[in-house]
Amino acid sequence: MLDEPSTGLTRSVTGRTWTYPGADIERAGLAIAQRHSLPEIVGRVLAARGVQIDEAPVYLTPSLRDLMPDPSSLADMDQAADRLAKAVKDGERIALFGDYDVDGGASVAVMQRWLQMLGRSATLYIPDRIDEGYGPNIPAMEKLASRHSLIICLDCGTLSHEPIAAAIAAGADVIVADHHLAGETLPECTAVVNPNRQDDTSGLGQLCAAGVAFLLLAATNRALRPNFPGGKEPNLLNLLDLVALATVADVAPLTGLNRAFVRQGLTVLRARQNVGLRALADVARMDAAPSAFHLGFLLGPRVNAGGRVGQADMGARLLCCDTPEEAMGLAARLDDFNTERRAIEAEVLASAIAQAEQRDASGGLVWAAGEGWHPGVVGIVASRLKEQFNRPAIVIGLANGEGKGSGRSVENVDLGRAVQAAVREGMLMKGGGHKMAAGLTLSEDKLSDAMAWLDEALTKQGADKTGPRDLRLDGALAPRGATLDLCETLEKAGPFGAGAPAPRFAFKDVQLMGAREVGDEHLAGSISSAGARLDFIAFRAFQSELGPAVMGLKGAPIDAAGRIQIDEWRGTRRVKLHLADVAVRTHE
Repeated sequence: MLDEPSTGLTRSVTGRTWTYPGADIERAGLAIAQRHSLPEIVGRVLAARGVQIDEAPVYLTPSLRDLMPDPSSLADMDQAADRLAKAVKDGERIALFGDYDVDGGASVAVMQRWLQMLGRSATLYIPDRIDEGYGPNIPAMEKLASRHSLIICLDCGTLSHEPIAAAIAAGADVIVADHHLAGETLPECTAVVNPNRQDDTSGLGQLCAAGVAFLLLAATNRALRPNFPGGKEPNLLNLLDLVALATVADVAPLTGLNRAFVRQGLTVLRARQNVGLRALADVARMDAAPSAFHLGFLLGPRVNAGGRVGQADMGARLLCCDTPEEAMGLAARLDDFNTERRAIEAEVLASAIAQAEQRDASGGLVWAAGEGWHPGVVGIVASRLKEQFNRPAIVIGLANGEGKGSGRSVENVDLGRAVQAAVREGMLMKGGGHKMAAGLTLSEDKLSDAMAWLDEALTKQGADKTGPRDLRLDGALAPRGATLDLCETLEKAGPFGAGAPAPRFAFKDVQLMGAREVGDEHLAGSISSAGARLDFIAFRAFQSELGPAVMGLKGAPIDAAGRIQIDEWRGTRRVKLHLADVAVRTHE
């Protein structure tokens, strides 16, 4: 089933080098397989992802019971839990202030659904991306403080000193549950629960905000025992579908506790208990068992669409919704917004790529800026630039002499800290984030200087040393070997995502049977060898060299590379190759 790699690769159409596991990975994979009675291919996949022989059982079946930390290990957690427990017991009015992305919406929904289990509810507040920008602002916080005694900032607030001070001055207490990089000082409030604050020693910096919120609720459950309002303790496990969605959509690494969150969250999602997620899955035509892929590429973008081009609070409202009719209406509107977002994104992306290619891309930063570029899509476009150039990327929309932008980084380059340093140096008006993503605001007259400063800062981290990314493969297969049984076996090593990439294989010396454009940017076709045929799909292939190159190779002998996945359509299950790259064959 699993062939050994062979020579014959002459060039990849995307310019990447294909790499295979070395002998040490093969030996470690065989040892894992033999020790734990696993197929050799699963052992090799685990070894290639750094799993040690004694860690394999926990990795394959991550248990929340085993991996769940003591919530009190996070700084300020006990103060936050005690204050939230008091608000619940005393029936205080609570406001939830969340970010407008998936992580913010899911964090708000986790908190709201927990309160509803206790017979309570909170006011939701999601700021408008264009009118208010990211995070708490003084007018909104003062208004909330005038009607609520407790404000909880979710996926935001760590750098919001003045807005939080204004809320406190207006009479409210404030708790922050966040994961973005903190500065040297923290807002003076009841609690700042953030594993990425500089004095936190929990080792949980990989969590998204929804994961932090979940731990806050675990601590609050403990603080409320045994006197829960209504007499029944909320079952936090029922909230893990939301935590899983946020973890994958926020590209948090699927290792350790995050892995357990996503694995068990997918189980909850399959039960379709969350009315909003059920409606969204139906609108997205998700007719297969949910996977991390569905969270990241079907559900997540639609939840995000409201904050990007529609109504900022729509995603959070859907995730909190309990009425099927209302949920279907919200889901349909989000689906429409997502279609609109894709059209806007395509237009901005074309301009950004052209601009980036004209500029020297050999430094540590790829960037583009344009007048009137929609702030709701600059983050997605930055992600596309990062993928194409394998460099940290920043994309900025300019309006009225000011630029608002978003950036995405590559492995081992901390963009968030570079942006924070640029703020301290006066190059940016404001900015923050985490290692892999950041947001910023600057004066248009400082655009070139600020980008040059960030380029230099990121170059010092080695960002200029990255070239076309190697395509890491786990071995070679023949089309006949890509079976349903193999896919189901590989799923034992999932879920796959950031920090735990899905297995990829080469299909050597196959014939390209056909290729066609699907929609405006995708590629579909099939490869064949020894009488066995395997269909493939390549998403966004025409945004890179891959789509045009493959269209010109019909009938040619090629090597193909990608991941295999079970495709379900109208009750039929089959294997499909998600094509990542193609190489032209030469036979000596």
